[in-house]
Amino acid sequence: MGTLVGHVAPGFAFFALGLWHLYNNIKLFCLHPNTFTSSPWFPTSKFRHLELYLIMLSSSASIAMELFIGPKKHQPFDSDGTIPSNHLHNFEHSSISMSFLVYSVFALVLDQARPKAVSKGLTKLAAASAFAQQLFLFHHHSADHMGIEGQYHKLLQLVIFVSLLTTLMGIALPKSFLVSFVRSSSITFQGVWFIVMGYMLWTPSLIPKGCFIHEEEGHQVVRCSSDLALHRAKSLVNIEFSWFWVGITIFVMSLYMFLNGVYGENIEYSSLTTKDQVEEDGEKQEDIESLKMSNPAFVRMGKPLEIET
Repeated sequence: MGTLVGHVAPGFAFFALGLWHLYNNIKLFCLHPNTFTSSPWFPTSKFRHLELYLIMLSSSASIAMELFIGPKKHQPFDSDGTIPSNHLHNFEHSSISMSFLVYSVFALVLDQARPKAVSKGLTKLAAASAFAQQLFLFHHHSADHMGIEGQYHKLLQLVIFVSLLTTLMGIALPKSFLVSFVRSSSITFQGVWFIVMGYMLWTPSLIPKGCFIHEEEGHQVVRCSSDLALHRAKSLVNIEFSWFWVGITIFVMSLYMFLNGVYGENIEYSSLTTKDQVEEDGEKQEDIESLKMSNPAFVRMGKPLEIET
C-alpha cells in the first residue's frame, strides 16, 4: 500500500471476494430460503478450494511486495537490524495480509474437520480475527491521521467494523441471510473504497483544490496549503463516501432483485412440490395409523405383517 497500485490491487481483491459472496449467498437463499445456512467461503464446481487458494496467493504476494519487493534494499530492516520509521507501514500492511493468510489456511484445514457446524464457526472466528487485525492496524496506523489520507482511513474503519461485527454475528446466527448479506456487502464496499483511495490520493488531477502531493520520507502524501483547504478536502471525502454508500446500497439491492428473479422461480416450483409431498406423506401416515387401530395384529415385533391381497 502507500501507492495507487498498493490500494487498487487489494481493493480489487476485496471487491471480487465480496461480489462472489454476495452472489452465492443470494443464490443459496433464493433456492433454499427455509434451510439457508451461511458459509464463510464458497467452493467452485471444478475446484472446491479455489477461493481459499486465491486468498493465500494474494496475501502472500502482498507480504512479499511490502517486505521484500517494494523496499529499495529488497528488505525492510535498517543496517543495524532495526525497523526504520519509513518502513513501519510496510510491516503494518503485511501483518494485515498475514492475518488473511492464516484465515485461509485454517479454513482449508477445518474444511476436513467434524462436526461441520463447529468447523464453520471456527472458520468464521478466524475470519473475524483477520478483520479485527485489519481494524486495529488501520486505527493505529503510522501514516498521517490528520490529513486527507487519515480521513479516508477513518471512513474505511467504519466499513471494516461492519465486516467484523457481522462475521461475529454469523457465528451465533448461521441461518440469518441478512447477516450474511450485510457482511458480503461490507466486504464489497471495502474493495470499492480501497480503489477510490488509490485513485483519489495518488492522481494529481483528482487532488482537491488547495492541496498537493508532497514527498515525505520516501512516500508521497497529500498536504493542504491551509486549514480551510484541509477542512474543505475532508468534507469532500465525507460527501464522496456518502455517495458511494448510496451507490453500493443501490447495487446490492438491485443484485438481490435480479438474482431473485433468476432463481426465485425454481424455489416456487420446489415449494409446491414439497407441499404436495408433505400432504401425501401425511395421508399415508394416517392410513397406517388407521390400519394399526383396526388390526392390532398388523404390527408384530416392530415389523408389519404381510397382508394377502
